[in-house]
Amino acid sequence: MSSVDDQNEEITNDDRRYRGSLFSEVRDAVLHQPYQSPWGAPGQPGMPRYKVNLRRFAQGILPFDKPFRFWQAAARTVDSFADLRWGTDGKGFRRLVHPNGICLTGLWEITEETGYSGYFRKGSRALIVGRYSICCTEPRRGYTRSLSLVGKLFPTTDPDHPEPLRTANFITQQDFGGEHTDYINDAVTSNAPDTRSWRRGWGFPILIITGVVLKLIDKEATIRELYEISELGKPKWEPTRTPKFMRLRVTPGQERIEGDGLDFRDEIMAHIYKKGDPVPKGNLTFDIDVTDEGTQKGLPLFERRTFNNWKHIGRITFDRAAASYNGDHVIHFHHPKWRGNRNDASTVLRVNEKRVR
Repeated sequence: MSSVDDQNEEITNDDRRYRGSLFSEVRDAVLHQPYQSPWGAPGQPGMPRYKVNLRRFAQGILPFDKPFRFWQAAARTVDSFADLRWGTDGKGFRRLVHPNGICLTGLWEITEETGYSGYFRKGSRALIVGRYSICCTEPRRGYTRSLSLVGKLFPTTDPDHPEPLRTANFITQQDFGGEHTDYINDAVTSNAPDTRSWRRGWGFPILIITGVVLKLIDKEATIRELYEISELGKPKWEPTRTPKFMRLRVTPGQERIEGDGLDFRDEIMAHIYKKGDPVPKGNLTFDIDVTDEGTQKGLPLFERRTFNNWKHIGRITFDRAAASYNGDHVIHFHHPKWRGNRNDASTVLRVNEKRVR
């Protein structure tokens, strides 16, 4: 399938009609027709590399060059809860940021007492579809990259659950400006990363546009709240109790995959598969840590955050993965709308696709 054109960015009636998805449907979509089948076998094509392009990113920003594509994409990411976006042509949509990624499926588990609600409560187990990606064009180790792990939780452990379920989405990332992390084992992603914007180099204008647009649409550009997880499966009468910060780290003891200039997608595949063998032989596990204690300093685009008293509460175990067209162009991860009080739904800043506060 050829790559999607610059279209299908804005929210559509299909987005508005979302009432939930089947885990099996989303899983099968992202694992379908991977770029390499089987991964790592002789004669397979290389992984595609989609460019993050300032010209495309800023298309429509001037009054005579409408529509402003990134504004449409940012608003849709906040307003649309859709898990899959096929578009009118079946080709999905173009990711203007984080276009290069790999999707994973597995299990979310909370193993420790937390004091939080929903799927942050001890004993919670949910199927998860995740996407590990980079902010920009260069996927290989040895370069400054901002790695990101986002996910959607399905409130079931039955992969063949017969009814559509609404998902809870989370967004975590390394420093928005990028870090020099050769192994994913050493990467720490958070829902509230630092922003050392000078590290982006020629990508600095894209970071500026991203920050300004997200602040205008949804106030906060560098923090994504976690209340969707703490409200997933929660009785309406029960108060919402949400951690303020979450970080994800590869579990200590996980194998380190060697290779100069290794593409992060190949690194992730090597944790779960042997080259040329389509049957998974391993898994990739991340620790879930949370805290409510953190401070921030610095101006926008130069923000630094300090956290205290991280508590380990569980893990994410991925046991299948694929880099695929649908994983780059069809699966959609909703950015939770900002609330003045993360535990109070009435304080949300955006309602019916408009900023109200």
